[in-house]
Amino acid sequence: MFQQLGIIGCGLMGGSFALALKKAGLVRRVVGYSKSPSTTEAARRLGVVDVVADSALLATSGSDLVLLAVPVSATESTLRAIRHLVSPQTLVMDVGSTKQDVVLAAQKALGKHIESFVPAHPIAGKEKSGVANADADLYLGSQVVLTPLPSNRPELVQKAIDVWSALGCRVLRMEPRLHDAAFAAVSHLPHLLAYSYFNAVAAQTSGSDFMSLAGPGFRDFTRIAASEPGMWRDIFLSNRSELLQQLKHFRHQLDAMERALEEEDGSGLERVLRQASEGRSRWQEPSSRRRAIVKPKV
Repeated sequence: MFQQLGIIGCGLMGGSFALALKKAGLVRRVVGYSKSPSTTEAARRLGVVDVVADSALLATSGSDLVLLAVPVSATESTLRAIRHLVSPQTLVMDVGSTKQDVVLAAQKALGKHIESFVPAHPIAGKEKSGVANADADLYLGSQVVLTPLPSNRPELVQKAIDVWSALGCRVLRMEPRLHDAAFAAVSHLPHLLAYSYFNAVAAQTSGSDFMSLAGPGFRDFTRIAASEPGMWRDIFLSNRSELLQQLKHFRHQLDAMERALEEEDGSGLERVLRQASEGRSRWQEPSSRRRAIVKPKV
């Protein structure tokens, strides 16, 4: 059990982590800080945190577990603000969707304290952000990717694995570069396409009329376009090079579709569609490969 969890960023991700640890009986006390005092006060009122801190440093003080749930662009400044209270026994993690930039920020900000920082990316979330949407079961059955650093203390890496496993997560380890390439393909590009597609329809003269006729296909395809724009702006920019590579792959497939339509090539079009249909039918969502929840001692 952790004596104290320090949450820096009491929104959906940080708030859900706090609630999950409380539900699992893995923490005695939760101290929270957010840039917006109203957010932290709401977190206290909702029982997400027990004590409100006036700064990220005070949220770290006395905490043997610290979670950064801030925009990836704020990682360096946040870690720099807390580094003086990060001890060799403190486990510090983030929840950022990109990892190469987070690792670089941590190396710049933490110095010798980098040994305590284990980068993490839980593959979970909702379209609606904010602490009011925090959910103790948000991470249950999800994958969590850790990108440990060569300088990490092995016992803290194991503790990171144990705590996410105790929340019912499937924990994977990856190199930061491979992580960013993979998630550009399966997460960042789909969000970019959803935003672009919705705008493409809505910007047409008859866009609102078209959308009044939309059904489940439109609803499902554009669902993630309702996600928090500021967060996704940061993700797109921080993983810019990998995302641009994935856009090239997508454009190649889109061009093939367009060519088949222009040439009225029915057999070619069906071949492309069948390839995707059969591949999608074989694919199994990782979160559906649930295993028994283990609650190790952490």
